[in-house]
Amino acid sequence: MKNLVVILDAGHGKDTPGKCAPDKSLYEWKWTREIVAMLCERLYGLEHVQTVILVPEEHDVPLKERVRRVNTIYHDAKIEGKECLIISVHVNAAGHGTWNKASGWSVWVSNNASEKSKQFAQIAYEQAKLLDLCGNRVAPKENYWSSNFYILKNTPCPAVLTENMFQDNQADVEFLKSDDGKLKIVDLHFNAIKKYLELS
Repeated sequence: MKNLVVILDAGHGKDTPGKCAPDKSLYEWKWTREIVAMLCERLYGLEHVQTVILVPEEHDVPLKERVRRVNTIYHDAKIEGKECLIISVHVNAAGHGTWNKASGWSVWVSNNASEKSKQFAQIAYEQAKLLDLCGNRVAPKENYWSSNFYILKNTPCPAVLTENMFQDNQADVEFLKSDDGKLKIVDLHFNAIKKYLELS
């Protein structure tokens, strides 16, 4: 079992417009930073795991700067014989400021994803299924979605982006705001990391 550096990226910052529930009861930047902090605390002390919060700032950090930070962490970890994994934490949206029906959790990899990225994505989706968080959309047969998200495409280590429910679905928003919902999302990521580590 190799030592693993888990890089946690809270998607978007407070300056990105429109990243909130229609009723403004949930802001993506604030929620993702809370989840990343909770997950970091949960991972603390887990054997073979070191965590790094990529964007401690509340304001928007450009994608190029995020990638530069990841690549620096990856380079240093490689020198020390460690592996890296980056998880970019987001909240999905189906529309433009109005309530919608799409719901549930999903995980994304780059179109040029490594096998380890795909492996982690599949593990994470299985954890979402166990927690009954997959919502009302039909997943691809691989159980992950693919796109050219900049931070996934331009970093050398295994990388996934998680879309944690929908900020424009009322039931999802109530879930995300609840203590139980936050704990389930943290559990999902924690359990996936632990399983991935066991298989490495």
